[in-house]
Amino acid sequence: MKIHFIGIGGIGTSALAQYYIEKGNTVSGSDISSSEITDLIKEKGGEVFIGKQKAENISENLDLVVYSPAISDNNPELKRARELDIETKTYPEALGTLTKKHFTIAVSGTHGKSTTTAMASKILIEAGLDPTVIIGTKLKEFNNSNCRVGKSEYLLIEADEYRGSFLNYKPDIIILTNIEKDHLDYYKNLDDIVATYKKYIGSLDQNGVVIANKEDSNIRNILNSLKIRKEWFSLKEEETSCLKKNLKVPGIHNLYNALAAAKLGKVLKIEKNIILEALSDYKGSWRRFEQKNIKFKEGEITLINDYAHHPTEIEATLIAARGKYENRKIWCVYQPHQHQRTLALYDDFLEIFGKIVDNNYVDQLILTDIYGVEGREDKKKVSSKKMVQDLERKNVAYITKEKVISSLKEKIKPGDIVIMMGAGDIYNLSKNF
Repeated sequence: MKIHFIGIGGIGTSALAQYYIEKGNTVSGSDISSSEITDLIKEKGGEVFIGKQKAENISENLDLVVYSPAISDNNPELKRARELDIETKTYPEALGTLTKKHFTIAVSGTHGKSTTTAMASKILIEAGLDPTVIIGTKLKEFNNSNCRVGKSEYLLIEADEYRGSFLNYKPDIIILTNIEKDHLDYYKNLDDIVATYKKYIGSLDQNGVVIANKEDSNIRNILNSLKIRKEWFSLKEEETSCLKKNLKVPGIHNLYNALAAAKLGKVLKIEKNIILEALSDYKGSWRRFEQKNIKFKEGEITLINDYAHHPTEIEATLIAARGKYENRKIWCVYQPHQHQRTLALYDDFLEIFGKIVDNNYVDQLILTDIYGVEGREDKKKVSSKKMVQDLERKNVAYITKEKVISSLKEKIKPGDIVIMMGAGDIYNLSKNF
């Protein structure tokens, strides 16, 4: 097959593109800007067009065009594909086709999807189950890719709720980490989100299994109304103390992720020692509390890249950072992700940021410019500068993205911790150290 991906640099579309390349298909794609992900696809044999998307990137001999849900109907490549009567599918639709051909394990929830999927993949691989994995982050175990193509029937995917994407999938096992308010540019409110999750879980057949966080009230309310097989996990599990001692990634949120992955192993009848060894060996993934020491002046600083971009994630990550680096000065640079999300959760952000600085989880919080997402923006009624003004705290500052690194270099000292946080392109700033 000849397949073209519009928005091939996206974390989901890129994984699917790599899957098709490894299956022997001819893959091309386009994206507005180049990245580590688009470079990876080129290395694997894909053709990538960088820059403004054009109708001429679509050739008549294509069998399928896959596009990111963020792509609008007036995109010139999508319009051209439809004019030529080429089959088109959104990324969730294309991934949904794969889920119907495999024994699919789908990891869902507002937070923790990527880490839980990564942990689960290690367990399945260590157990010799040789899964295919589609994940929303790069893993060193996958040669710094976000896709692993296995030879077994098992397909392990990160199943996103944005725009009801996961309704396209046909899972055999669903892992539910948590359910909170998010993506309010699409969902009306929390009730709408819960109703969509209920529809998704309700699509399981009679042999399906839900592995769920017992301590999440939204999940409990959904599952109590459905007659399906439920396997709960919670901090009261026997494995909790053992995992707490052996996990190399910090924070209670990662303990929950590990418990979810461990419960999956149990459901698949994997030996307990294999599960614990796999989780103990998990060292993290790209942009999930990714740490490295960097020479700075006469010593070193510790630089951490983290993908957190929802208030609850931000709080959990920074609590974990303070727990790990109790007596070191912590600087956090946060890049808000998408104007619509920032506006919809504005009060939640203010509450969490206030809590973070008041409880000394960080010594200095810096907010930089909001990262806009094409196709998911409306009127820009909010700014990082306004957020800092509303926070009214001395150790919170607004600095433009262009001046973040120079400002930090003037103020930080050897031994300090610098956390670059957000789902946008803030991780690129790390290279300037």
